[in-house]
Amino acid sequence: MNAFFFGLGFSSTAAAMAMRASGQYAAIGGTVRSAEKAQLLRARGLSGHVFDGTAPGLTLSPDLRKSSHVIFSIAPGEDGDPALLHHRADLDAAEHLEWLCYYSTIGVYGDFGGAWIDESAPLVPRNARSDRRVVAEQAWRDYAAGRGVRLTILRLAGIYGPGRSTFDKLADGTSRRVVKPGQVFNRIHVDDIARVTALAAAARLDGTFNLADDEPAPPQEVIVHAAGMMGVEPPPEIAFETAEMTPMQRSFYTDNKRVSNAAIKEALGIELLYPTYREGLAQTFETRQ
Repeated sequence: MNAFFFGLGFSSTAAAMAMRASGQYAAIGGTVRSAEKAQLLRARGLSGHVFDGTAPGLTLSPDLRKSSHVIFSIAPGEDGDPALLHHRADLDAAEHLEWLCYYSTIGVYGDFGGAWIDESAPLVPRNARSDRRVVAEQAWRDYAAGRGVRLTILRLAGIYGPGRSTFDKLADGTSRRVVKPGQVFNRIHVDDIARVTALAAAARLDGTFNLADDEPAPPQEVIVHAAGMMGVEPPPEIAFETAEMTPMQRSFYTDNKRVSNAAIKEALGIELLYPTYREGLAQTFETRQ
């Protein structure tokens, strides 16, 4: 078996390494946006190809056509999903293709006023980014159905882990404790994304699943917890109404919901490695020491 990733970033690189560790794949490769990053991937034993999403990648076709498992981790643009736009013919020519995986976002649900939801909830996205995700999800469902291959769509919560966490923002002075009463967010540790992707690939899982932690929590609560672990004072509280934010930052606060992960845990017969931010931050803190 061979695996290929469109967009080897923070989460997908972790997933690629987890799949490689399984020993089930003869080769694993994927795309990045620069030749320098492609070289770094090769140093880690992965085949790296340059693809920025605006034009076909010049070197990736042979690896993609040999792939049995393909994972998509690139945000769609206004014209659609970059992989489908530029490399559909290569996917069509992949004779051994068995399984596809698309990383989406829980942003596709929109706002539910803090209520619990699962995969049966209606999709009422509140911004253009999430609108495009809904369209891309369906495009991949249509493609998978036409090819007769299984597809896992993972709707990811806010991603964190070593090198991308509240600790880093506290350390560099960019952390802000914005308070909007009643607001909660789900999160997901990068190691859980990697593990679930590898398990779903091995099972050729089919369907759409939320991948979020067990305990959605207010963002200010997470910051206070992390600051306590570091032995520093948390930043002062800032009311949401008066906080200076970019339009994108503010848009995240328009969605308030508690997202259930029961379906993915049942499908794979697992519990999360880091079911709440407490366990996830503990692992992240130990790793940064």
